[in-house]
Amino acid sequence: MSALSIALRAMEKLSPARTANAHCDIPCGIYDPHQAQIAAHTVVRMVNLIEDLGDATDTEARNKLVRYIAVKEEHAELAKKELRILWGDYFRPEHLEQHPNLHSLFFTAMKQGSAARQSVSVDNAQALVSTVQEIAEIFWATKGAETARQPSRQTSGGEIVYPA
Repeated sequence: MSALSIALRAMEKLSPARTANAHCDIPCGIYDPHQAQIAAHTVVRMVNLIEDLGDATDTEARNKLVRYIAVKEEHAELAKKELRILWGDYFRPEHLEQHPNLHSLFFTAMKQGSAARQSVSVDNAQALVSTVQEIAEIFWATKGAETARQPSRQTSGGEIVYPA
C-alpha cells in the first residue's frame, strides 16, 4: 500500500464524507415535460416520412429509410428518458395522492415508447403523444398551473401542452 493510500484512508477516518440527500442527481429543481412532447411528436413525423417513402428500392430511398428509422428510435427513447426523469426525480408521494393514475400513466408511456420504436405505426406514435400530453397536464397541475393545448406548429401536427 502506498503512502498516499495510507494518508487518504487516515483522512477519511478523521473526516468521513457526509451523505448528501437530493431529489435528483443534481438538485437543480428544473423540470419540464416539453422535451418529451417534442420527442414524441418527432416519432410521429418519422413514421409519416417512412410511410410516404413507399417502396424504398433505390439507394437514396433506402438511405432515407434508415435515417428516418434511426431518428424515430432515438426520439422514442428520448421521450422515455425525459419521462423517467420526471417519474423518478420530480413526482413525490403527495403528487401520487392527488393523481392516483400517475404510475400507470408512466408505465403505459414506457410501453408505448417501446412499441413506437419497434413498429412503424401512426397509432403507436400518436398513443405515445397522447399519454405524454396527459402527463404534462398533471405535471403542470402539481405546480398550480392551468394548461392549454396549442397547435404544435410542427410538421407532425397535433398539439403541445403548455402552462397557461
